[in-house]
Amino acid sequence: MEKKLIFLDIDGTLVSEMLPPSVNVIEAVKGARQKGHKVFLCTGRNMPIIGKDIINVGFDGVIASAGSHIEIEGKVLFDNLLPEETIQECLSVFHNHGMYCRIETPEGIYTDPQMEELLKIAKPDKTNSELIRMQKEIEAGITILPYKEYPQKGAYKICFTSTNIEVIEKTKKYLGDRFHYAVYPYANTTSCFNGEIIPKGIDKGRAMTLVCQYYGIHSKDTIAFGDSMNDYEMMKAAGVSVAMGNACQELKNIADVICGNVWEDGVYYEFQKMGLF
Repeated sequence: MEKKLIFLDIDGTLVSEMLPPSVNVIEAVKGARQKGHKVFLCTGRNMPIIGKDIINVGFDGVIASAGSHIEIEGKVLFDNLLPEETIQECLSVFHNHGMYCRIETPEGIYTDPQMEELLKIAKPDKTNSELIRMQKEIEAGITILPYKEYPQKGAYKICFTSTNIEVIEKTKKYLGDRFHYAVYPYANTTSCFNGEIIPKGIDKGRAMTLVCQYYGIHSKDTIAFGDSMNDYEMMKAAGVSVAMGNACQELKNIADVICGNVWEDGVYYEFQKMGLF
């Protein structure tokens, strides 16, 4: 088998609901690397909140902040921090439309207090791994700082919540020319809609391409596993795209393969089926 570059989303793919990686998943990642494949995290999380229990599994590199930061074998390959002027413009648009925000920086996460309160009462769709993760972060006591402590030195991305899906659409008039909107699945009875904006041209798919260039490996020799809409570009860029069984339908529609659910160790069994370890 040709050596592959394998890219794994974290939430809803590698782990479920902020739980540690399972024994099976750890075995699959280690086994694939022992066979000469290279395995990378490819996550929307910023570096400070990728837990040690995940990092300690052992990976060849990390794509973080939905493609805005790339580290390969301990070296920073790419880093795209949005200027503070742009961050303030985005915040102004969202706040003027009654939306609440979460700012992710190299140092940590800063959030509107109203967003945290909304997250506490939200009832997410079971395929919305991003909203579930944010709720679990609050439950676990992970440090999320208030917006008033935000240092205003630029950020990687902004996540948003709203009680009205139509309001989210209205903000695209102001930001849609420069940002891709990833809006996550929601149930008909939801009272909390969430998503994030990702700079156009700076996404998980482009990050994969940069990693391929670094190693001199063609994109046809890449495999990507994901479950949510910030994985869309990664799936489109991969030689083989694998949607989790718990993935949103939009991702399943473009995937080459649909594997088992995250809570059933779907990554492990698909690695095994592909002969990656």
